[in-house]
Amino acid sequence: MSIQLEKKVDRKKRRTEQIAFGIFRALSLLVVGILFVILGFIVMKGFSSLSWGFLTEWPTDYMTKGGIFPAILGTLYLICGSVIISFPIGVLAAIYMNEYAAKGPLVRFIRMMTNNLAGIPSIVFGLFGISLFVNTLKFGDSILSGSLTLGLLTLPVIIRTTEEALKAVDNSFRHGSYALGATKLQTIRRVVLPISYPNIITGLILSIGRIAGETAPILFIVAYFTTKLPHSIYDQVMALPYHLYVLATSGTDIEKQRPIAYGTALVLIMIVLIINLTANALRRYFSNKVKMN
Repeated sequence: MSIQLEKKVDRKKRRTEQIAFGIFRALSLLVVGILFVILGFIVMKGFSSLSWGFLTEWPTDYMTKGGIFPAILGTLYLICGSVIISFPIGVLAAIYMNEYAAKGPLVRFIRMMTNNLAGIPSIVFGLFGISLFVNTLKFGDSILSGSLTLGLLTLPVIIRTTEEALKAVDNSFRHGSYALGATKLQTIRRVVLPISYPNIITGLILSIGRIAGETAPILFIVAYFTTKLPHSIYDQVMALPYHLYVLATSGTDIEKQRPIAYGTALVLIMIVLIINLTANALRRYFSNKVKMN
């Protein structure tokens, strides 16, 4: 009797598990399906606008006609500037909190504030950037101000992902390094960081995706319609998100009057995709290197 009861309970557990897995699988497929629908919509609407002239020419008629070359270049400038600023600071901050700082109220407070910083709307970062970088520090409406603002925006993502990557390294690697006479700095540089590189690059990928698509902060600080290319970090630039914003708000019927907007959106997605594929290649390279060692 008890054996039959146990079998019945096991069958019920397996049935429940199968239902749960089926729900999870369906939700995963739904998410992927939504992604492909969005991408397919943008590709179908924007592919007809793609041409060599569209990618290399200057915009005309207040960005509602012509090409998007300055916007592509400006977006790349902002991505590179923001990553150069935020990535080293975020990685070093995560190393300090995970490897050096004593576990206690201070570290918990820093983590809490980092999480809160990640939840602040991007437009608030834009207002902060105007107050600090544009007005107080006198950087003006420039690439430098935009890069610093976007760097602050992505800093929490880099800190949290790097910290989680460092936590994932087993302490036996650290203890083995210390046993061989290595210092703490040597252990971090030669043992912990190489193992953590693949997951740290994941944070970089997430930050690049957010930088490339942000519109609200750059509206106030760096993105304007300009007829010249930037020559220094103190110049203004055009950017694809701002370009798309102008196209989407300059008419009432975007389907008929502004088809170039879909082409701009497609180019922006392609840039993010290319950068992410490059970062993923780096991630696989470091992951394979760790496995070989």
